[in-house]
Amino acid sequence: MLSNYRVIDLTDERGQLAAFIWAQMGADVVLVEPPGGSSARRLAPFAADLIDPERSLHHWAYNRGKRSVVIDLETDDGRHQLRDLITGADVLFESFAPGTLDAMGMGYQELAALNPALIHAAITAFGSDGPKANWHATDITIQASAGNMVLTGDGDRAPLRAGGTMPQAFHNAASEAAGAALIALYERQSRSGLGQFIDLSAQQSMNQCTQSMSLATPLGGTPPQRTSGGVSLQGIDIQLMWPCQDGFTSVSFLFGTSFGPFTQNLMDWVHEEGFCDEATRSKDWLTYTEQLLSGEESVQEYSRVKQVLTDFFATKTKDELLTNAISRRLLIVPITTTSDVVNGQQLTFREYWQDVDQGDQGTIRYPGSFAKFTETPLGELGRPPRIGEHTAEVLAQAPRQPPVAVAEPNPSTDRPLEGIKILDFMWAMAGPAASRVLADYGADIIRIESANKIDAVRTLQPFPDDVADPELSGIYNNMNAGKKGLAIDMSEPDAVDVIWDLIDWADVVLESFSPRAMREWGMTYDDIRQRRPDIVMASSCLMGQTGPVSRLAGFGTMAAAISGFFYPVGWTDRAPCGPYSAYTDYTSPRWLVCAVMGALEHRRATGRGQYIDLSQSEAALHLMGPSLLDNTVNGRIWERAGNRDTVMAPHGVYATRGDDRWIAIACTDDAGWAALATEVGADDLAGLSLADRHARHDELDERIEAWTINLDGDQLMRTLQERGVAAHIMQHSPELVTDPQLTHRGQFVEVEHAKAGHFVVDGSRFRMSRTPAVVQYAGPCYGEHTFEILTDVLGYDGDRIAELAGAEVLE
Repeated sequence: MLSNYRVIDLTDERGQLAAFIWAQMGADVVLVEPPGGSSARRLAPFAADLIDPERSLHHWAYNRGKRSVVIDLETDDGRHQLRDLITGADVLFESFAPGTLDAMGMGYQELAALNPALIHAAITAFGSDGPKANWHATDITIQASAGNMVLTGDGDRAPLRAGGTMPQAFHNAASEAAGAALIALYERQSRSGLGQFIDLSAQQSMNQCTQSMSLATPLGGTPPQRTSGGVSLQGIDIQLMWPCQDGFTSVSFLFGTSFGPFTQNLMDWVHEEGFCDEATRSKDWLTYTEQLLSGEESVQEYSRVKQVLTDFFATKTKDELLTNAISRRLLIVPITTTSDVVNGQQLTFREYWQDVDQGDQGTIRYPGSFAKFTETPLGELGRPPRIGEHTAEVLAQAPRQPPVAVAEPNPSTDRPLEGIKILDFMWAMAGPAASRVLADYGADIIRIESANKIDAVRTLQPFPDDVADPELSGIYNNMNAGKKGLAIDMSEPDAVDVIWDLIDWADVVLESFSPRAMREWGMTYDDIRQRRPDIVMASSCLMGQTGPVSRLAGFGTMAAAISGFFYPVGWTDRAPCGPYSAYTDYTSPRWLVCAVMGALEHRRATGRGQYIDLSQSEAALHLMGPSLLDNTVNGRIWERAGNRDTVMAPHGVYATRGDDRWIAIACTDDAGWAALATEVGADDLAGLSLADRHARHDELDERIEAWTINLDGDQLMRTLQERGVAAHIMQHSPELVTDPQLTHRGQFVEVEHAKAGHFVVDGSRFRMSRTPAVVQYAGPCYGEHTFEILTDVLGYDGDRIAELAGAEVLE
């Protein structure tokens, strides 16, 4: 679908995923590497553990389908060669430190003068400008700064980073960059004919992994506290993970109208097998949260019920639990290892894996297409390129002109997606987070929901002043900002007629139910395309629309657990704790944005719509690509290692002065370690080699923490930054609100709210230079825009609206 476009990939391990996504979608991607190859080629693991730049599994995971060109940017000739390539390119992805290209005379303004159609996306730790733009940063310090890390891990130990030894912050930013560039491409091809600069911050991208808990302080709520395999809210430890007979299992043992029915199904099974009495089985799981918060149900009784489940799960295997989860409609999935993922039936059934012939390196099994498209299926990519393999070929090609569809370019400042109409059936977080991005950039979105089946996120914290109200949930209003709301009872026959009228209005239909829901309403893609062959429809659910596990209902905690993200996060001497909550709910929206924008670009060019089947699990697996290859190539399982790193040492999180105050520190090279050793007062250790530092990591951790524990974390962070050491304090909602970098970037935005008057939501996580996002208002209250939609959008008159009201269709 992107075969007409050329991408220049100037990134390293911090951004190569972005152009890889475009390569999967058909673009011609030229990977520009320095002499000796990209630094990504020096990252472990290596095939057969042979350290060789052609055998790095990190390079393999993110560079298939690209052509490698070696250019020495330290020379005038090299910079001239790069300018020539950029002159004919559509998109440039780069991950240099801010100002690096400007110093070479190739900043955005200079490049735009060469190629006005160029879309230039810069992926950096904190953004291209602002007080922290040039701070030293690594994955662990970015996660510390973003707010997700403070929520991850055991309450009695240091916080842990998501991903374990597999970095995640820049992967989240890179996948966001891919979607942002597609939005800019659509704007270029449909409106202005011009490119623009896109500024991406890994800190802001990773902040999405707080599940909007970063909004607690600005809303006057209480920030949650971390607890292994769950979260602590207002002093109550919510457990979401249990040991079972052959490992661990993720269990959404939660309450309220969205979760309570599933919990009742679980307790029926527990009672059936004799593990609890009738009174325990028959508790009111719909109001159980309120009972706990009010004291009507004691925390001790809740703990007793959790012990009942502990005893029950100890008798079941992971396979037994998954089988019953599907048949009994339970919110339970196994916590899988990379071996479990690679050998699982669901991915095999969906033909996810791609076997690539790599000559003398053998046939290698790779993660496959991030989504399934009916009209433009993603092609299978070939092997990763050797260093400079295509240099002569690419540099000898005739000059290229970017294909611009607009005859007379104009510097439009309209938002890129103005005029695109989206009918949004999304619920919870993964789907709404994607459509929220489209709303920020101008799409007209009508959100369908019913008060009879409350969206689960309406019941989730944070709430203003900790007062639960389904209209005032922080995460609900954040994920649905800028959308219009229509409340309608889909169980009523007349409701279907209204929805079909909205389908006639829409360009895109989005839904994130389990596969049977749209089928029961007679609104599958096959039904819709008979009437609207030009429509784009996307379905996003945990495991995809087909396969033995496709009927599994659930949330992002479950997709993260069954996709292998929980097992490698934790301490070597304890059970896994997983990343904070619903990790794939935070990562998969970026891939859905890519999928929808790619389909819209294809529709713009051809007039044809299509259907997208996006499995949140399948998309997210690319974030752990090297660890999956470590299993398919080397037969290893990705294991827990606390906050250790496979490259850097020392590398960890250390206590500072105060209660639950921490600082993340990473020594990226010998100079960084020498500077840290001097500050610590360990000059005798300053000359340790990297191998020695890894070998003596425990000792070094003790020395470092004995020093940090009596120091103010904020001052220590600034001192270490001045010494050239990557360091950042562990930030929670109070610190995020006062972070000068996030303030500079507009992270928190006050918007109008129909009930509260005003509300605080997140701003856009990336910035476009010419067509910036606008966050118009908070998520809609129930039926807030019903009359407006029925009259202004559908043209219904008073009699028709009265008929619908009389039939109890409207809520």
